[in-house]
Amino acid sequence: MDTLIFTGTGDAMGVPRVYCDCETCTEARTSGRNIRLRSSVLIDNGSSFLAIDCGPDWRRQMELLGHRGMRRLLVTHAHFDHIGGLPEWADSCRWMGYRGELYAPAEVIPVIQRQYPWLSGHIDMVACDDGLVLDGWQIDTWRVNHGKNGYSYAYRLEKNGYVWVYCPDSISLGPEETKRMHGADLLVLGTSFYYEAAELSTRSVYDMTEAAELLNIVQPRRAVYTHMSHDVNLEKDYILPEKVTLAVTGMKLPLYHEGT
Repeated sequence: MDTLIFTGTGDAMGVPRVYCDCETCTEARTSGRNIRLRSSVLIDNGSSFLAIDCGPDWRRQMELLGHRGMRRLLVTHAHFDHIGGLPEWADSCRWMGYRGELYAPAEVIPVIQRQYPWLSGHIDMVACDDGLVLDGWQIDTWRVNHGKNGYSYAYRLEKNGYVWVYCPDSISLGPEETKRMHGADLLVLGTSFYYEAAELSTRSVYDMTEAAELLNIVQPRRAVYTHMSHDVNLEKDYILPEKVTLAVTGMKLPLYHEGT
């Protein structure tokens, strides 16, 4: 049986922010429930795992899980908080004596190669626009609006009738961008704020009030919010739809229907 593990649940800056002494960042430095490494997840099948995104906290995330190597990775987009760990992964592949497998949409791969031109010495980069199958998961990807930050990609994964979607960086999605989210068993969605008052044209990720409207449209059986900034304090209670959970570092969810 496959398990989804939240290795990172933070936005691009993570929590605590170096410069900040707000209530959330202070709690993250003490009891630590609000500690958020940069957003990423992995799918653990009991013998190996498949990761999605590899940000600058990758080494720490692997250490926390006790993993000594990573062979396969999906990438949502080429922003630093999602690819900043690639050089360390490539170096670990070199020391472990195998080539890593990186899967990303075709237009994302050249951006990664320009940023880190030496990665191809240790990692194979494979375009996945037409879909692929890994560990029995049928995986599809499509472009989504990332607001002022351009674009990102979402992933839809299906196995044994269980469907889940990973979409950490998006905002103001239209019908074409959400059609593959409809009726999913699980939607993992990025929500950087509970309510972000900034002008929409300056923003790049849903807030939780907007996400509730999206859920009303696509109707997943369950949703988990991730990619959260220090605006979100897990010590507080927020008005959220009943089917919503806020992600916590290390949280595990079964990726299968109970009884199967």
